Amino acid sequence: MDDQTRIELEAAAFRRLRQHLMQDRTDVQNIDMMNLAGFCRNCLSRWYQEAANERGIEMSKDEGREAFYGMTMDDWKANYQTDAGADKQDAFKKAFAENVGPKG
Repeated sequence: MDDQTRIELEAAAFRRLRQHLMQDRTDVQNIDMMNLAGFCRNCLSRWYQEAANERGIEMSKDEGREAFYGMTMDDWKANYQTDAGADKQDAFKKAFAENVGPKG
């Protein structure tokens, strides 16, 4: 497989993952994803932002999130985020430290 085809396939898989998380399974909470898998939508939006910045494209954290989410974080939270109990929040702190680190 040539590099261009591989890049196109990877991009298509990423777009499908984004659709799955942003449209098909809005019921799945970021905190649950982080606790179980060590990453969430915010991680994906940060990786998107970092990739842009590495290529000389200025993109803030909020701009990266809006590009990935297709809406502002405030809109996402208002429409889809539910409250997380203390047990989930405690598990999140551990998962975040292990997978993202202190800088976040």
